[in-house]
Amino acid sequence: MANLKVLLVDDEGDFRKILGVRIRAWGYDFIEADSGEKAIDILAHQGPDIVILDYLMPGMDGVSTLREIRKLDNKIPVIMLTAHLHEKTITEVKDLGVSAFVPKISAYTDTISALQAALKITEDQSHKKK
Repeated sequence: MANLKVLLVDDEGDFRKILGVRIRAWGYDFIEADSGEKAIDILAHQGPDIVILDYLMPGMDGVSTLREIRKLDNKIPVIMLTAHLHEKTITEVKDLGVSAFVPKISAYTDTISALQAALKITEDQSHKKK
């Protein structure tokens, strides 16, 4: 079975680089985008299996990007990264089908372990649906 392709959408290049190393080490194929617009193009042409999406980005933010993702694919699992996890954030994206929220604290500490757990849960749920 081929590795799942994970698309990471985040405007912070260093953060993408650090998480990319980790995501590959966990056995996933890694694709990255630095904006919502690029993520939509990648989704349409490269078919990732899971999207990790930053909530706060300049230009097309995470919510706008998620709305566009759902127009193309309403079933792809999306994990939302956010440093601003509060009720408004959760309510805003809950109806758009977010699989998990991961606090964006630091690429070196809590974010890594939380993201790994979210990816594993998302992968397991994805396999059960097939």
